[in-house]
Order: sequence, then structure tokens, then C-alpha cells
Amino acid sequence: MWDIPTPPGWGQREPQGSLGAEGIWVAMVSGMGWLPEAPPPTPPPAMRPFPTVLWLGLALALLAVGWASARAPIYVSSWAVRVTKGYQEAERLARKFGFVNLGQIFPDDQYFHLRHRGVAQQSLNPHWGHRLRLKKEPKVQWFEQQTLRRRVKRSLVVPTDPWFSKQWYMNNEIQPDLNILKVWNQGLTGRGVVVSILDDGIEKDHPDLWANYDPLASYDFNDYDPDPQPRYTPSDENRHGTRCAGEVSATANNGFCGAGVAFNARIGGVRMLDGTITDIVEAQSLSLQPQHIHIYSASWGPEDDGRTVDGPGILTREAFRRGVTKGRQGLGTLFIWASGNGGLHYDNCNCDGYTNSIHTLSVGSTTRQGQVPWYSEACASTFTTTFSSGVATDPQIVTTDLHHQCTDKHTGTSASAPLAAGIIALALEANESPLRLRAAGRRAAGGPGSRVAAHAATEEMCHSGGAHPNLHPASDAGEEERVRVLRWLAPPHPLARACAGPAVTLLQPPRGLGDLTHQPHGYTLHTRGHQTLGYQRPRLQELDLHVHPLLG
Repeated sequence: MWDIPTPPGWGQREPQGSLGAEGIWVAMVSGMGWLPEAPPPTPPPAMRPFPTVLWLGLALALLAVGWASARAPIYVSSWAVRVTKGYQEAERLARKFGFVNLGQIFPDDQYFHLRHRGVAQQSLNPHWGHRLRLKKEPKVQWFEQQTLRRRVKRSLVVPTDPWFSKQWYMNNEIQPDLNILKVWNQGLTGRGVVVSILDDGIEKDHPDLWANYDPLASYDFNDYDPDPQPRYTPSDENRHGTRCAGEVSATANNGFCGAGVAFNARIGGVRMLDGTITDIVEAQSLSLQPQHIHIYSASWGPEDDGRTVDGPGILTREAFRRGVTKGRQGLGTLFIWASGNGGLHYDNCNCDGYTNSIHTLSVGSTTRQGQVPWYSEACASTFTTTFSSGVATDPQIVTTDLHHQCTDKHTGTSASAPLAAGIIALALEANESPLRLRAAGRRAAGGPGSRVAAHAATEEMCHSGGAHPNLHPASDAGEEERVRVLRWLAPPHPLARACAGPAVTLLQPPRGLGDLTHQPHGYTLHTRGHQTLGYQRPRLQELDLHVHPLLG
């Protein structure tokens, strides 16, 4: 796992008496004022209901009253009236029935606004007297007593969760941040998208997770049962999955913890790291419900010790292949992967067969200041970065924690990958028709701190006058408009300069990459002092690497 080292239950009581359906109905009707409140006859002692049943009847009555009043129209003292003779007829009706004529609704002299001062300003019942009078008037073509309409302003709404002020990476505390508030303001919250966290389980009954929990996106492949609840230990070592899940889909505006990036997305969890891990376990986890789950997020891999070269087995590679070719009804499953925390040991994520797979979107970290953190691993397979912490004094990521708690101590690339998963969930919701996001997803997750993502975003705008160079051939025409939101989620970094002719140069590339230059017919990576990597890229899957030794 890519972390940096650092009320009693109610008793069951069987009632010995009951109000019965008729008794509860009378209680509800009486409470709503429909029947006179006559004292009910006193039942014999043997038939008197327990207080629990009485309270239940009262609760149901109050619930019925609240339900009815919440949905009942509230009538006001205004009427809209359409008359054939225009203003003069409206004035005659007003004088005859005691209305005040407030004038035309439209400038065609037929629709008028009439108000009656003798009618209650708000009422649950329409005024039947005026209804009958207007109905009898031959020159009244149509009328309607007005009702209150509830409308809300669709302005920028900041979540009210108590820890949202600590979520510096998306509350506009820093600039640039992840640009999340602007996306939420467009009504995009991840609704309809399903994300599954492949890890050590998730606390599915957590107050910030249960509302979005999706059992179809969850399973326990360590014990082979459908419950992904983590195993609790004194050291809380199995907190990792719960923390990652909260970053994606913690419920907003519930007065608890903070908010997830895609706080209306469905969230599931796969428990697969807390037991014997085999190629079968990994393949089954990556193949869980591929037509239901849109995004799989994984923040784990081989050891980050600078000595290990390892990757997925035969079955896991097949799971990746099937996911990207058949998942999501053929659109391709999205596998988000944390790039690793082995920077202190000079580890290189090119040696990690999961992050280096052509089927995964590898996500690294950047600090609050936009710097490369000390644990970061440099490799060509990293597509993007999102925020995490740097030095010990830097603020970290806010999310859910075990035992129904919150934490502001989540960090490492483990914290970055779920943020990218949430951003891609917003992008998936934004596309009204199905979108192939294998290529577009690589652009979507680019946080503002990402040097690679900054170049990718700039490349999109500069290549062929704004066209996208790597769109699926069957859907080039439609994807141009639909991926527009992906650029919006990941604006170019200020360090990437604007287009100047056919070439785009990244001024400050990631550590170890050197100069990154876009050529009209391909790309060349010039490194300073180690090797030269040159490749043509019509598609990522056709990547060719040529390593030339330095002379002299």
C-alpha cells in the first residue's frame, strides 16, 4: 500500500396490544384536524397497548402530517385570468368580485394578474367561492389560483462539512487547486458513476460512506464473502482502503468530516490486501463486475525499496486486457494506479509492472507548493499528478478513517490516486453520451501540479489547431466536444507556455526527464546525461523506446 511510513442496541420487544390499522388512521386523521378530537374510549386493562405502541402510533401520525404538508400546494391570494375583451373586462371582473387588477402578465391584453385582499395570503385549500364565480363568467377563458413554488439559486455552493475548510486542495485556499468548486457549480458531482477501491476493505457503515456505498462494487477476496468490512487491529493497519474511499465519495453537507471529490458517486470496496495475495486474487479483484464498475482505484504494488522489479502475473494481465477491451459495455474500464513512494530509495516506477502497464493511468504526487515531494518516483509511465503532502509540516489530505472517524493525515501517492479517480468520475458524468476515455482519461486526471499533465493539456490545444491527435477512429467527430470538460478539469499548468508554431516545450519537466519537445510527427525525449528516448505516438499501445548509449 502506498502510504508513507509515519449506541447500545435496542432490545426486541413483542407488543401485547396494538392500535390496529383503524386506530392509527383515526390518530392520523384526528391529528391533521379532519375529525373532532373526541377522547377515545378506554379499553379494558388487558387490551391496553404498551407505551411503545402508543409512541409508534404518534410517530406515524406526525410522519403522515409532515408528509402531507410537505407535498400539499400552498395557495396564495393571486389569480391568473385570461379574458377575451382585454383590459376593460379585467377591470369589470375586479370590481364585481372585489379583486385588485395588477395589470397584464403578457403585453397581449388577455392574461391578467388579479389579487384579492380578503383572501388569506397562504392557505392549504383553494378558494372555492371565487373559483365558482370565475367559472360562471362567459368571458373568462381560463383562470388559476396561484401556488407557491420552491426554487433555489444555482450559485456556487460550498459544502458545509466541518472539515471542508481543511481541504486546501479543492476549497480555493490555494491557486491553482484541483478546480473542483467550479465543476460542482455546474451540477457535476459524480452521480451515476461507480468507483471501487481495491485495497484492505472499506468501512461500509462509516457515517460519511454508507449513503454512497455500493454492494455490487464490493467483495472480500481474502475470505471470499460479499462483506468488504476491514479487519480491526490494535494498530488500525487496515485503514488504507477506508481512507482512499472517502477521498472519492465522502458525502457532502451531512455535518461530518469533509467532502469527496465526487460526493454523489457510488463507492465500493474490494478487500484483497489483508490476507494471502496471489495472481488469482488480483485478477478476480480487477475483474469484479466490469459492466457495473466504471473506475477501479488501486494504491498498492511491489515493494518500493529500489531493488524490486515486479509486476502483474498472467491472470492479472489478462484481467487488465479484458477490462480495457470489454469493460463498461466495450468502452473500456479505467484503472487508476498510485505510482509509488520509493523516492527515498531511488526507486523507479518504470520497474513496477502495474504503474508501467499500458492499461493503467499512473498517478504521482505534487506538494501544496507545486514541488516534487521527497517520496516521488520518477518514471516515464506517470501520466499525471494530484496533490498530496511534502515535508512533515505540510498539510495532508482530509478523508474518512476507521471507527467512524475523520483524519487529516492521509498522504503519499496513495492519497493522490483516489483524487484522480474522483476527478475522472466527474468527467464521466459530464459526458451525456458514452465516451471512450482510455485516451481522454489520461488527460482528465492531470492536476495543476503535474508537469506531464500540463504538457498533455497544452498538447491537446496546440496539436492541429486544437484537434485531438489520439481519439478513437470510430468517434473522432463526437469526442472533440465531449472531452472539452476534461481540459476544464485539468487546466494547463502555468509552467507550460502557450503554443508557438508547431512545437510546444515544457519549461520545467519532471525530475529525470529533461527537455520534453513536441514534434509535428512524433515526440522526442532528450535527457541530460543518461539516455535518449525517441518514439512515434499515434497510439500509446504502439510505443517504441530506443535507448542509445552516450559517447564521450
